[in-house]
Amino acid sequence: MILRPTLEDIKLIGYYLGKIIIALGLTMIVPLVFALTRSEINPTLDFLIATEISLIIGLLLLKVCRTEKDLNWMQGMIVVSLSWVVATLLGAIPLYLSGHWQSYLDSCFDAMSGFATTGLVLVQDLDHLALSHNLWRHMIMFIGGQGIVIVALSFFVKGFSGAFKMYVGEARDERILPNVIHTSRFIWLVSFVYLILGTVALGVVGIILGMRPFNAFFHGVCVFMAAFDTGGFAPQSQNILYYHSLAFEIVTIMIMIFGAINFKLHYCLWTGKRKEVFKNIETRTLFITVLITFFITALGLAQVNIYPRAVALFRKGFYQLISGHSGTGFQTIYAAQFNQDWSHLAIVGVICAMALGGAVCSTTGAIKMLRIGIIFKAMIEDVKRIILPERAIVVQKFHHIKEIFLEDKQARSALLITLAYLVLYGIGACIGMFFGYSFLDSLFESTSAAANVGLSCGVTSPSMPVALKYTYIIQMWAGRLEFMSIFTLIGFLIAAIKGK
Repeated sequence: MILRPTLEDIKLIGYYLGKIIIALGLTMIVPLVFALTRSEINPTLDFLIATEISLIIGLLLLKVCRTEKDLNWMQGMIVVSLSWVVATLLGAIPLYLSGHWQSYLDSCFDAMSGFATTGLVLVQDLDHLALSHNLWRHMIMFIGGQGIVIVALSFFVKGFSGAFKMYVGEARDERILPNVIHTSRFIWLVSFVYLILGTVALGVVGIILGMRPFNAFFHGVCVFMAAFDTGGFAPQSQNILYYHSLAFEIVTIMIMIFGAINFKLHYCLWTGKRKEVFKNIETRTLFITVLITFFITALGLAQVNIYPRAVALFRKGFYQLISGHSGTGFQTIYAAQFNQDWSHLAIVGVICAMALGGAVCSTTGAIKMLRIGIIFKAMIEDVKRIILPERAIVVQKFHHIKEIFLEDKQARSALLITLAYLVLYGIGACIGMFFGYSFLDSLFESTSAAANVGLSCGVTSPSMPVALKYTYIIQMWAGRLEFMSIFTLIGFLIAAIKGK
């Protein structure tokens, strides 16, 4: 028998959702103040309106749903899944008011793309977008990369039990420090330190390229937020191709890789345990999968001999590959060039890289390296059981921060999540083909959306069917939260309708 949700359930969900909405509203003050300093009057009003709406909704929820109780697992998961929807709807307001999106749906598409660190865009005339709106586009990517709930956990939410349930619901199942509040604050500490270092590095490169200091550092902070949080937004419509700089591309590759590794591994690096980088199953798996997918991509590019020189192959071939594998979505080629210049085999290599993704507890989406490593270890264990005598005891271990004995439940969990992603990739591809796009284009764009990458072969545009826009929004949402909190929300809604 399905139990109908109680009023207390709804109050708890509303109360914690209100806190998250307030946190989001307060973050809008940053672009609002920036717009004032740049004398951008209309953008200032846009952010003022969005901030007021967010704070009013948040405060109303706190007032109406006030409670002293803590969240249970179901409630925590639902708060997480709803917070991303609400953040998208509210975060899209200043974007829509800017006039650079042809509809509110398009601005919601870009807001979800930003929060989910995907990078697919429907913005029009990006090169003339106000600086404050451009800053907000990259800020939502920075917030989404660390996690919308992480913002609330760091500064607003009390109660460790409920906090952990929200933390896990946001596709993070590893605590770096003893409790998730301190873990959340460490994640922000790491992110802000890297933000300063990355902005300086990119800003200096920009000045060397001839950009004015303000523009160089503005571009630097925006590109860093997108690169470290493995999103694909950039201040200019040409994306990273705009800079035409090998040095700029090398710096962004380094930042993308840093964003794709586990925050727990960052903690090991900060505490002097540098050997962990070479021992960890995730970094080893990432190295192997990058080699394999780049070999496929390079082989495909060699078929058409499009980049005969090593430097060109690195800047056009490897850059797209590592951008896809890290889940970033930066491009140094135009979207149409995937179809016009690249062979099908090369595109398949990039699709495979996008589908795999980076590390767990990082800013990336997709299947992730820990699961791939566990599945491979489980396969080795099964092969050993077949080959060795029946009386032999087979024990398989892997190193992830510490030595861990492989258990059936770990392999089963990894396989289920991997299967869920593959199904999500396939559903999006089928919908794309329904609207007349080729199989390879549909699979490329679907994988990019569901794996939160942002590379595009040209399917994503303001003129694409409305149903496909909704499809990609749902894929970005589901891919970023890794299904469980969304499945819980669906179950909650079913219970509200059919429960007793």
